Amino acid sequence: MAAFGSMLASAVIKVFCQELSSTIGSNIKMQKNFKKDLEEMRSTLESVEAVLKDAEKRSINDAAVHLWLERLKKAMYDISDMVNEFEINTEEPAGQKIPVISYCLQFVPKIVMANKMRVMRGQLENITKQHQNFSFMPDGSSSVRQVSDVRETSSVMEETLIIGRTVDERKILAILSVRITEQITIVPIHGIGGIGKTTLAKLVFNDNQFKDYSRVWVYVSQKFDLNEIGNSIISQVSDEQSQLAERQMIHNRLGRILVAKDILIVLDDLWERDSSQLEDLKAMLTVGNAGKVVVVVTTRDQRIAMKLRTRDSYEIEPLTNEMCWTIIKQKSSFQTRPDKELLEMIGRDIAKKCGGVALAAQSLGYMLQSVRSDEWASIRDSDVWSGSTPEDGSSSSHVLASLKLSYSSMHPYLKLCFAYCAIFPKGHNIVKDDLIYQWISLDFIEPNTILSTRQLSENYINQLVSMSFLQHSQSPSIGWLHEKDVTLFTMHDLVHDLARSVMVDEILDASKQKNKEGGSCRYALLTDCSKSLKLTAISPIKIRTIRFLDSGKSELCNGAFLSAKYLRVLDLGECSIKKFPDSVEQLKQLRYLNAPRIQNRMFPKCITKLLKLNYLNLRGSSSISAIPVNR
Repeated sequence: MAAFGSMLASAVIKVFCQELSSTIGSNIKMQKNFKKDLEEMRSTLESVEAVLKDAEKRSINDAAVHLWLERLKKAMYDISDMVNEFEINTEEPAGQKIPVISYCLQFVPKIVMANKMRVMRGQLENITKQHQNFSFMPDGSSSVRQVSDVRETSSVMEETLIIGRTVDERKILAILSVRITEQITIVPIHGIGGIGKTTLAKLVFNDNQFKDYSRVWVYVSQKFDLNEIGNSIISQVSDEQSQLAERQMIHNRLGRILVAKDILIVLDDLWERDSSQLEDLKAMLTVGNAGKVVVVVTTRDQRIAMKLRTRDSYEIEPLTNEMCWTIIKQKSSFQTRPDKELLEMIGRDIAKKCGGVALAAQSLGYMLQSVRSDEWASIRDSDVWSGSTPEDGSSSSHVLASLKLSYSSMHPYLKLCFAYCAIFPKGHNIVKDDLIYQWISLDFIEPNTILSTRQLSENYINQLVSMSFLQHSQSPSIGWLHEKDVTLFTMHDLVHDLARSVMVDEILDASKQKNKEGGSCRYALLTDCSKSLKLTAISPIKIRTIRFLDSGKSELCNGAFLSAKYLRVLDLGECSIKKFPDSVEQLKQLRYLNAPRIQNRMFPKCITKLLKLNYLNLRGSSSISAIPVNR
């Protein structure tokens, strides 16, 4: 699938503007000109922020816009690093927290830092001025056609192509058949994008159980407009075009045309989360003089389902591998191929990679229809299955379009939190608390005067779970992960592919041959903790997160992380640690340190010099007798 990294630009700018505001408003002593530079940079960014939504949409198909956003994002990271360096070297310790440090910067004098910042400010201004060349539209007025428009649905279906949803249909119909004296019945169907919610809704819509009902199909999408929904219902029931502009007129008209009528309404692809809007929707559909009003809603968000339902909502489950293989055979005209016996096992392997998502199986089947037999194995072994990003134009880019749409609708901070999950390999059990503390350490949680950072983090987790971007892990765990208080998540493979496409220029994955030297990478997934980071990355100084994968057989060395000057998160959970390196004291930006199972009795006293450290995990380090305390 195509790289999607430019969609992070608005999120990165929001985080950086918050960092600037925090630094400007702090008590840190700084030169007058330096503070002025910071204020002018914040002003520059605020002026360009209004058009970033349009820029991100256009970047998907416009290479020049994509390049501009990448340059802007890179400048943000570089300036952020410098601001953080300035902060850490001029911060005065409070109380007994950390010994006093010099007001002179450790590596460069303040005057040099101020000059560098002035140069960066000039570079930033040059980049932001270029946005005028693209004629971007402010938020809400983009001239670019919405991505969701091409996905509009209708109730029309080809029953011969529907596989594996008969049982689901029966369950939904059973829920709808229960006699209750309620005025309106609303049953939401929720699940991940592409899994078959719309298909299931079509089966219900066309079932003989509703042959005597008036039937209405409304494609809602991201653009939630109550008037449009109401007018669509009126038009379909009356067979006359309705364009009423006032809500009361719509309600009155619905009351007249639905008198004593039984009606089935499908609201497909609902995204609106606002409770008041959803209550207004319920009120509009609750027509006093109507007969039975049955509403089926499809949505990706479990929270929406919970708010709207009047009976149990229905979570649609993935298809089996056999069902996916049946779809692929059907779409690829497999039975007519002379080489079908040769391709049977390869085809079944491909079906397993669909993750139970019907849309993936359909897209792959269609593609395989025109593929030579010698290319089937190449498709099965493609990099897309292992998490790397294929070239633009591959069929996977179409399969993941619905997931891209979900991602683009996220709040900027949530975009960062989700994209960061790409640092974990496919199928990995993600520990909830570890993920939250890493988000916090990277400033991915939006500041809030009402909710705590932890509460906001929990909210982000709940949103991602509701959207099926995170799923509760069903895999058996080993060791301490068995503990009752440990919550584990995993990611659907297609969702992981999306996260990797967003972070394609941000993550250095040493386990991939094609991604071993990232010049602009900010996050590193490494495989050998006995190897110097300088030998793995072109620009190790820029890296903010290091996570080692399957490094239990190699012993941690000093150089494994030492050159990552701006490192914030260091996860050594899969390393063998006999003695923890004293060089950790040089990681002045470090906020998160996971170093379990240390075999040495002593933990380096220099840990007390890490001013920013807010999370330390030494689980399983039973040999350590005491943690150093600064006095």
